[in-house]
Amino acid sequence: MPSDKHRDTAAAILPLVGGPDNVTSIAHCMTRLRIGLRDRSLVDDAALRALPGVLGVVEDDTYQIVLGPGAVARVTPAFEALVAAARPDSPASATATATATVTADDLAARGAALRADRKARNATPVKLALRRVANIFVPLIPALIGCGIIAGLNGLLANAGLLPTVVPALAAIASGFMSLIAVFVGHNTAKEFGGTPVLGGAVAAIIVFPGVAKIDAFGQHLTPGQGGVLGALAAALLAVCVEKWCRTWVPGALDNLVTPTVTVLTAGLATLFGLMFLAGEIAAAIGAFAGWLLHTGGAFAGLVLGGLFLPLVMLGLHQALIPIHTTLIEQSGYTVLLPILAMAGAGQVGAALAVYCRLPRNRSLRTVIKSALPAGFLGVGEPLIYGVSLPLGRPFVTACAGGAAGGAFVGLFNQLGSVFGSTAIGPSGWALFPLLDGRSGMGTTAAIYAGGLAVGYLVGFAATWFFGFTDRMLADLNTDGGKDPATAPPANVPAMA
Repeated sequence: MPSDKHRDTAAAILPLVGGPDNVTSIAHCMTRLRIGLRDRSLVDDAALRALPGVLGVVEDDTYQIVLGPGAVARVTPAFEALVAAARPDSPASATATATATVTADDLAARGAALRADRKARNATPVKLALRRVANIFVPLIPALIGCGIIAGLNGLLANAGLLPTVVPALAAIASGFMSLIAVFVGHNTAKEFGGTPVLGGAVAAIIVFPGVAKIDAFGQHLTPGQGGVLGALAAALLAVCVEKWCRTWVPGALDNLVTPTVTVLTAGLATLFGLMFLAGEIAAAIGAFAGWLLHTGGAFAGLVLGGLFLPLVMLGLHQALIPIHTTLIEQSGYTVLLPILAMAGAGQVGAALAVYCRLPRNRSLRTVIKSALPAGFLGVGEPLIYGVSLPLGRPFVTACAGGAAGGAFVGLFNQLGSVFGSTAIGPSGWALFPLLDGRSGMGTTAAIYAGGLAVGYLVGFAATWFFGFTDRMLADLNTDGGKDPATAPPANVPAMA
């Protein structure tokens, strides 16, 4: 059961988003409660931002309320329960429907034009495709984090020669999920694209089955796991297409027998004699390119990646990196890209600290920064982005400069041979320390990552201090009644995931 605190938060949010009849869907990611709305005009943005526990709001294809990691997983069930209890067909709300002044149909009609306009702006083919890819991989992040931390702990014990009887057990716990991740990807892919999830998982399971080593394809023996998550995604997509074709043409009396059989057989053969080989070549190319990029480009590659990550987030294109991260983790045990991209958050923190120092008289903005900084240090950047730097404009650019500097620092050490990465995706900032792994030992790896964060903080601070404000901005903002960016309308930008 959710705690009273989280129930109270959910109860406070519900009327401010237009009540239960205005809610069409409820979901959550790592940090955000995502709500589908019938009528966007019924939402009170300013009151939502002022609620204790609400770190910010973002509008994309859904209305997203930033609650932070941990809290969102507890508030969402309470919010779902409140909405369900208030539905017209709920016993709890049966007596209330007679006095309702606005029906669901009324709200749907009033919001139809707004919804159509918003979807037309946001539903570009590329963004929709990337959002679907994210929907496949984001549910896997908690398991990646848990197994990644256990793998890091196991590495420390093994290197120190401690608890030798426990080390094999921890290795099994940490590796079990990764050895079967293709199955989960196949299951989620089929679910996302309208197929039967278990059929997607069944086809993807072929990829990790040890017996594939006895099969020749393109003159080579297949290797269990060859193609990884990319092969699983492609196999499950093919399975969905075959299944939908079968549902159309197979007689209903035979559907339960023929459709699953044809789906698994057709997609399975295509996986064994085509997709595994092709996906394996693509995955190998991704790993080789990532290694070449940092070995050759080093500081410059880190500068570009760290500096452009926040703009990629604003465009929604960062979701394309999720399968790349997962592929790298499959191949080498960690993704070398994530520590560099995490420097964007460090630049954001440095920029926010400079804004805090440059505007000593703006109490409301300083309050927003003070409340958001702890989350920022732990890698949750939405409150600072949408409440401070993005509304101000120039500090967002200087935050990117801080991220570029931190990325260049980490990239340089990668070029010098201290290659390291994260064993999972999701966490950032200080929260990434338990997930770090690399060739140079935990001490060196942690020191390099900490150095990158420090560079990001310092450059983000300095760039914002000297270049983040015009004289007019300082005159307008550095007063007791200064404008608070947190109360400005949120930027119409894609979600961070």
